[in-house]
Amino acid sequence: MTEGLVMVLSGFPRRSETFALNEIAALAARGMLTAVFATKPGDGLSPHPVAAILAPMIEQLPTGTPSEQGAALVARLRGRRVTGVHAYFAHTPTDVAQAASCRLGVRYGFSTHAKDARKVAPEALRQRGLGAACVVACNTDVARTLRTEGVATHLIPHGVDLSHFRPTPVPPGPPTRLLAVGRLVAKKGFDVLLEALTALQGPWELTLVGDGPERARLEGLATERGIARQVHFAGSCTHAALPRLYAEAQVVVVPSVEDATGDRDGLPNVVLEAMASGRAVVASDIGATASAILSGRTGLLVPPREAPALTRALERLVRQPALGVDFGRHARRRVEEHFDLGRCTRRLERVLETAYA
Repeated sequence: MTEGLVMVLSGFPRRSETFALNEIAALAARGMLTAVFATKPGDGLSPHPVAAILAPMIEQLPTGTPSEQGAALVARLRGRRVTGVHAYFAHTPTDVAQAASCRLGVRYGFSTHAKDARKVAPEALRQRGLGAACVVACNTDVARTLRTEGVATHLIPHGVDLSHFRPTPVPPGPPTRLLAVGRLVAKKGFDVLLEALTALQGPWELTLVGDGPERARLEGLATERGIARQVHFAGSCTHAALPRLYAEAQVVVVPSVEDATGDRDGLPNVVLEAMASGRAVVASDIGATASAILSGRTGLLVPPREAPALTRALERLVRQPALGVDFGRHARRRVEEHFDLGRCTRRLERVLETAYA
């Protein structure tokens, strides 16, 4: 496929959307992209390094309705070859892609991740899916949602950069060094983690990487539970710093839950990054996490919001550190076989080439 595909993003740059940046960089390297547009500015945080590479080709659309932004997109493309318009994600970017495709006389499609699909009413999601040249789901959870609505869906994981996240020797303990990474928001379940740690026997310490509106409440909870000295709130970090943090940990904890609005993670980046780094992962069995973690083989899955179950899983690894090393070894092998970034992006390229040829 020669150049001709137009991509529509949400905010650019956004630190949490490394998956989209990696895929778009791969498509750009293949010469498949005519242009890339963002519907709004980014989150203002220090972005993923790939964002700096992509920045010169990203065009910010003016504020407006999806129809107005679609018209602005078309005006900027005047004279350029366009074979299709593909959006990240199912909500506003897809609205803009639809509006632009109608004016251009080409087909549209979209990739969906997690929360974006739930921002669209089921019937509207079904209609935009049925009208699309292709729909790409990045995890089994959102693929199931789309297929329930009768939408044919390509399941293509985002993958993880195996050259950036490499296995290193697990540091010795005690104490058992735990790591949790994510925005400090309700759906990450860090309050459940702190509750579980209150009952955890044996020496341990937790590094909690991330920032967000829940920070003050979580710090207060750690103090209230008498574990503040063992919990280090590290704040947010750059993508470049993550490999070191995984290397310093023995166990990575991903205690995700469904929040009061119904929002939940699909397959969090941290799961694949930790597995690629050769670390045991203890995670909630929610969303699509079980598509990566084979409980008892590459890590341990526990029911979401069940602090005692999380305590027991962590206690097992505190008592048997060799088991965690074994989990990490099998975890690395699993991501090599199923979640390699290069392999996943090549699958995406083939799907888009066929859809928009």
